[in-house]
Amino acid sequence: MNVGLEHYLIVSTILFCLGLWGVIVRRNLLIIYMSLELMLNAANLALVAFSRYNNKMDGQVIVFFIITVAAAEVAVGLALIVALYRKKQSAHVEDLTTMKL
Repeated sequence: MNVGLEHYLIVSTILFCLGLWGVIVRRNLLIIYMSLELMLNAANLALVAFSRYNNKMDGQVIVFFIITVAAAEVAVGLALIVALYRKKQSAHVEDLTTMKL
């Protein structure tokens, strides 16, 4: 069996849908954050698959920059979640709206 572009796109779509479901259904900020990262990785998988299918490096270079931005996003996002947990002793979305400086 030869693994083609459509297989990678099916896996990418499934991962993206799982991430989207996690963002919509869950109320815990950590789970929502992990679901967002799953969606980002699904998009990266699709970009790499298209890049390999077209025999060009454009998609892989874009993925490199996306991963770099995601690393910065992790630092900022986790800092916000830790600040919320320290203040409210909870990591639910409803508590985020009451947090003011």
